[in-house]
Amino acid sequence: MCVICGCSTGTPGAVHQHGHDSDPAHAHPHDHGDLHYGQGPARVSVPGMSQARAIRLEADVLGANQRIADANRAHFAGHGVVAYNLVSSPGSGKTTLLCATIEALKARAPGLPVGVIEGDQQTTNDADRIRATGAPAIQINTGKGCHLDAPMIAEAFARLPLHGHHHHGDAPEHDHAHAADPSLLMIENVGNLVCPAMWDLGERAKIAILSVTEGEDKPVKYPDMFAAARLMVLTKVDLLPHLDFDVAQCIAFAQRVNPDIEVLLVSARTGVGMDAWMDWLLQDLA
Repeated sequence: MCVICGCSTGTPGAVHQHGHDSDPAHAHPHDHGDLHYGQGPARVSVPGMSQARAIRLEADVLGANQRIADANRAHFAGHGVVAYNLVSSPGSGKTTLLCATIEALKARAPGLPVGVIEGDQQTTNDADRIRATGAPAIQINTGKGCHLDAPMIAEAFARLPLHGHHHHGDAPEHDHAHAADPSLLMIENVGNLVCPAMWDLGERAKIAILSVTEGEDKPVKYPDMFAAARLMVLTKVDLLPHLDFDVAQCIAFAQRVNPDIEVLLVSARTGVGMDAWMDWLLQDLA
């Protein structure tokens, strides 16, 4: 994973390409010559690093992140903010769904404060699209990094108007009811179905976005992401008549890795499923 192979930190000389281990334990029981480097205790192979050292390094890095994620979660709660972490591969339609969601919320929950944190390696393209809806957005460019982490979110949240809302512990008595009203923070992670699965940002839930153009087997190809998500949103369903995408099989694959995962089918462009998505979001906020 990116915690230890160096791709997220820009480590000099690091290449996001894992080495080849001659250990026969990595061979598949039905051997066709395939290689399986996720079978060891660390579930990853790094050239020159033992499995034990990889586990220790990952525990150290993720432990440091977790402490800040927990602080983020408490900070969000203090400001009445509920955060969701949108994760997917590139091109799944996360930003389009977010823009449609913000517009729909103007009708369904006009008083709901909304803020967005956008994650990409480069450009402010997605943040600019969000700002065009009238919602505040902070862009985080990660450079060589392949995911957002908790310290990035802490710094970005401090720049959002949501951070200026009453803190529950500091609100005057007559403002308690106002302070208890929720605010919504949507975090659009870097497009990547691998690394963001293991990084807690302080969110209430991860929401996996999967477009019907990607193939129904993605939940079993990238099980960590779908195991970590509470909800899977299948996007671009307006394209289903033109594709060989088996919706039932995709849902079955997702439930195989996460029996409790919820599933919604949505087209942000046509509006199909948007009411169900709004119902889920607003009920969870409440």
